[in-house]
Amino acid sequence: MKWPCVFLVLIALGGRCFRCATGDVVASDEHTDIGHDEDVHPHSLRDTNRDVPDTSIETNWDVLDINQDDYEDADWHPPTSLQDTRPVLSPEDTPVIPNNTDQIIATSSAQCGEYSSQLMSNGECRLRATLPPVGTSQERCPDMFRCTQDVSYWLDENQDRKDKLEELRETMSRLQVELRNHRHKVKALEVQDEQSATLNSTVEQRLRSLEQRHAAVHPLVHVHAVLLDELQAQLRNLSAAVRRVGRNTGCKVKVVRTTPPRGLRDTLPPGGQLPSFCPSDCASLYHNGVRRSGVYSIVLSPGANLPVYCDMETEGGGWTVFQRRCDGSVSFNRGWSEYREGFGDPRGEHWLGNQQLHLLSNQDQYSLRVDLQDWSHAHRHALYHSFRTENEENRYRLHVSGFSGTAEDSFGWYHDLQGFSTPDTGNICAEISHSGWWFRQCFYANLNGVYYQGGRYTLKALNLLGPDGIVWFSWKDSDFYSLKAVAMMIRPSTFRPPPLSTK
Repeated sequence: MKWPCVFLVLIALGGRCFRCATGDVVASDEHTDIGHDEDVHPHSLRDTNRDVPDTSIETNWDVLDINQDDYEDADWHPPTSLQDTRPVLSPEDTPVIPNNTDQIIATSSAQCGEYSSQLMSNGECRLRATLPPVGTSQERCPDMFRCTQDVSYWLDENQDRKDKLEELRETMSRLQVELRNHRHKVKALEVQDEQSATLNSTVEQRLRSLEQRHAAVHPLVHVHAVLLDELQAQLRNLSAAVRRVGRNTGCKVKVVRTTPPRGLRDTLPPGGQLPSFCPSDCASLYHNGVRRSGVYSIVLSPGANLPVYCDMETEGGGWTVFQRRCDGSVSFNRGWSEYREGFGDPRGEHWLGNQQLHLLSNQDQYSLRVDLQDWSHAHRHALYHSFRTENEENRYRLHVSGFSGTAEDSFGWYHDLQGFSTPDTGNICAEISHSGWWFRQCFYANLNGVYYQGGRYTLKALNLLGPDGIVWFSWKDSDFYSLKAVAMMIRPSTFRPPPLSTK
């Protein structure tokens, strides 16, 4: 039968126990701490060995004061083993409750197993059950005590589960706190890892930059080391050459104060004391105290002395003469190699040499002076502020500019930037003019032409293909007037002669 177990379960969940008598079951407050579970299924407590029909079930579900406890395992069912193995109480074993004012006596008209409940004024629940008389019948009613024991067992198990659940909740709470702490630590480690990664990235970038700079600088250091070795070797060779030159020319004794090479001049302060060097041109000789015109030796390259004529009188002196025509004693109708090396005598007619002129004019910024004289003893000059020639690979190309002077310009404006040509180079102008010069088509000035006595000459008389004299076209506005004397000389553009003494 279902009804005894159902009712007893509801009573147990409402916080009441009961006492059983021969006709009554009375609720009491002896066990007030029993929990309540709204989801208990009384069908699970059914006695499978009984077949008592459900009759006259009187219940009042609304009068029970059920405590609202939440049990996690509301669907618990008593073990089958307990239902099958628990002994069944016989009518003789039913406990007897002493008679009192609240006792309800079973009547013969009531059917065995019927029960009812009533809420008392004191808040207790009264249970009325009909039980068989003791010893008068072998009929067995539903085993209410067995059901009560099963419910008690379930309540004990449920309480244990509640305790374990509480422990699990506390453990879960503690683990959650630890998890949050671990998350904070992991976050901190991630931040540190990001910072470390950023720092490592910066260090790697700087390292790569340094490696790139090292890779770029290493070849330069090697090149610098090689250049330094070469410069040291050249310095040793130059020192040895200077010592040989000093022994040959006696410049150690004669030179008191000289002008250093161009590259060294720029490093000296204005008015600073210049070191002593062998002379590189007539201007340096002038600064060394030479004041008389004549032939002197200069040094344009280590171990090579070059005799030159120095004009120490014209316009303050210091001029190095590289070409002179005065009497026609030297033929200027020569080939490339002779013009390159030079020919003639520095004391008379001569050509210093294109290679020497290139070295000399590229030591510093030089000026060019051209002195002219005709057969009537008239003197004029042309001055060019800038003058130099290129090397042989560029055919000693001419650079001349900045004209001034008493003669009209017949040289700079027309012959500037022209290469040097000689009759053996295949230049038609050089062949017609019988000389070497900076020809264009062909010339307005040619100071290396044929020397004609008296100055005037004609093509018909000499059976010539064109004019070939010592020509300065603007002198007579003619190509057929040959000058009597000419000279070409250079000196540094910055040369300033010292003031004349007042003594």
